[in-house]
Amino acid sequence: MIEFKGLKISWLGHDSFVIRNRKTVAIDPFKIKRQQHPADVLLITHEHFDHCSLDDVKKVISNKTVIVATPACRAELSKAKISEIRTVKPGDKLRLDGVSIEAVPAYNLNKFREPGKVFHPKEDQKVGYIVEMDGVRVYHAGDTDAIPEMKGLKTDVALLPVSGTYVMTAEEAAEAAGLVMPSLAIPMHYGTIVGSERDAIKFKELAPCKVEILSPE
Repeated sequence: MIEFKGLKISWLGHDSFVIRNRKTVAIDPFKIKRQQHPADVLLITHEHFDHCSLDDVKKVISNKTVIVATPACRAELSKAKISEIRTVKPGDKLRLDGVSIEAVPAYNLNKFREPGKVFHPKEDQKVGYIVEMDGVRVYHAGDTDAIPEMKGLKTDVALLPVSGTYVMTAEEAAEAAGLVMPSLAIPMHYGTIVGSERDAIKFKELAPCKVEILSPE
């Protein structure tokens, strides 16, 4: 866990984070080790199994949690008794209990499932999120490459994938950090499916900003 300007940011492994002040926001729970304090808001970036995992969703919510997700997640989430699901696309903005949320684009440019077909197509409208709590803005990039839409995003903390294969490599994540220019970057999307801490270390060496490598909790 790291504290940044009053926000406590915990990495739960892979792309999973919890951000806390008076409110708790969880993002993309996957292979959670233990039951978590229920989130006020749960954000899910897209429908892939390592981001929209129903078993893990149940470990971070209560019947009061508001879930924000892309429309493709609704079928899976509807299997659980969830009080409220808000669906979003890139460009949408919400304010929930003092937490401001903006959905931003997340897609591949050069990570191919097969020739001509990327893992995360732009037209699928998968998202990342900018979460603002007490004036501090945290950008969770989702599964993405370094895309033009990152330029000009205003954020204090950037959570960036670094493992390659399906998302940015460490070198590309450093390029993304240069587009976003956060005060602090935290690498993610390694150590569970693809990538290792070596990718995080390489990112730290290359990034044009302060980088903290967190241990999964």
